[in-house]
Amino acid sequence: MPDTKSPPTAPLRCPPSPVTGQPRASRLSRALILGYAIAVYGFFLAVLVYAVGFFIGFGVPKGIDQGAHLAWPLAVITDAALLLLFAVQHTVMARSWFKRRWTRLVPPPAERATYVLAASLALALVFWLWRPVRGTVWDLSGPGAAGLLAVYGTGWAVALGSTFVISHSDLFGLRQALCHARGTAYRPPAFTQRSLYRVVRHPLMTGFVIVFWAAPVMTAGHLLFATAATGYILVGIAFEERDLRQQLGEAYRAYAARVPALIPRFRPASGGDQ
Repeated sequence: MPDTKSPPTAPLRCPPSPVTGQPRASRLSRALILGYAIAVYGFFLAVLVYAVGFFIGFGVPKGIDQGAHLAWPLAVITDAALLLLFAVQHTVMARSWFKRRWTRLVPPPAERATYVLAASLALALVFWLWRPVRGTVWDLSGPGAAGLLAVYGTGWAVALGSTFVISHSDLFGLRQALCHARGTAYRPPAFTQRSLYRVVRHPLMTGFVIVFWAAPVMTAGHLLFATAATGYILVGIAFEERDLRQQLGEAYRAYAARVPALIPRFRPASGGDQ
């Protein structure tokens, strides 16, 4: 779950202006950074595919309700610690003050890809070490289960679709590395509003909330994950919104006043809209 940004839109391309004020990177270093970003993206895709199966326990070696059982207090502590580790990584590395310090060690064109790598590793660790917690909240079968699976698929479609409404390549560090490889200046995508971002401000997070809760079988362990992850999303949005208001000022404040954060606001059409 990479951090969200303002709802921009930018294809996989770089501005034509050359980089100024910096020594020209060698072809080898530029190629290495681009190769690194592509490899990280491939690893992220593998973790993402595993995540799709993990939450419903299908097609993966170990789902959210599978694996070695521990006494419930120890299982809850283990799972909570894993989620806390992911939350800390995800939140701290997304902050501007951390990025300023981090890019003293990591080349700026590789910073975003490195964030994606750290987030993917943290999520893979959650999948690997997660311990099931006994107890069943609900267990649906037949049409009810089929309906929730359809909702589950819709959640993934919303989450992934939102990354293409913004710049998918920018969100996962490919565009930054490509600009560097071409020797052109990288500029963040401009703030715009379209498609899913006209409905909610954080459609990526809306999709994930749907994914977490649309479970035909909701066990105590799954409930723990869904509750903790949803809580983290709400906290993460608060941090992000603060940054966006500082960066974009009145434009974002007006956008936030008009468009809800996570849950669409359905209004009856007025006579002028018909």
